Amino acid sequence: NYLSRLPADVLARGVTTYSSGNHAQAVALAAGLNGVRAVVVMPTTAPAVKVEGARRLGAKVVFEGTTSLERKARCEEIAAEEGLHIVPPFDHPDIIAGQATAALEIVEDFPEVDTVLAPIGGGGLFAGTCVAIRALRPDARLIGVEPVGGASMKRAVEAGEVVTLESTSSIADGLLPVRAGELTFDHVRDLADEIVTVDDEAIRDAARRLFSENHLVVEFSGGATVAALAAGSVDVKGRRVVAILSGGNMDPKLLADLFGSSPGGGAAA
Repeated sequence: NYLSRLPADVLARGVTTYSSGNHAQAVALAAGLNGVRAVVVMPTTAPAVKVEGARRLGAKVVFEGTTSLERKARCEEIAAEEGLHIVPPFDHPDIIAGQATAALEIVEDFPEVDTVLAPIGGGGLFAGTCVAIRALRPDARLIGVEPVGGASMKRAVEAGEVVTLESTSSIADGLLPVRAGELTFDHVRDLADEIVTVDDEAIRDAARRLFSENHLVVEFSGGATVAALAAGSVDVKGRRVVAILSGGNMDPKLLADLFGSSPGGGAAA
């Protein structure tokens, strides 16, 4: 959505972005479809599966630091040096609108939905979900989910303004910006009902359950919503619920470890 709205001369110069991995791959794909160059800045701790995905889709990968602010600074340097246009990872109306299409599809497929849960990183997906669901199902409950070790949006809502966390830490690597977006915060503050947090063990159990019971490969960041449901963090009794699973980039080694350390012991068969 964002690239399609860029002036042709701007798009032709190429694009760059900063991301823990999923947005990087999306930009790489969109750039390839438009026949333009893409440079993505990823953390030094990025999972190999996400790095390989961005490269496979044609992007040049640059590594910088471990926080979203470090990646952003390096991305700005690259944009200035190479004349590339920065595609923001979450804090822009066109990004939020593009991510809102997931919620449009939810209502198309399940018009009676009355509770929607979405994971929160920078907040683009949840902000878009809030806008679309609130317009189409105004009485529905909108619940955002963050890891305990990366609750930048929850902290912002509690403080009444965007705040910068000193650090973040969780197995959900896609949900760890140290600072929520200004625009996404405005949307969440005005439209969401609640933000809940889940710990890493609940996230790990949710990913294991999604794979073993539902045959879905969901990365830890994407499984946070199911973790919140399983942990009882949200009262959904008698309600019609959708949990958005955003992200399937699970490293095969992590998947093997997930079952090798499952209750009952023993290596995965």
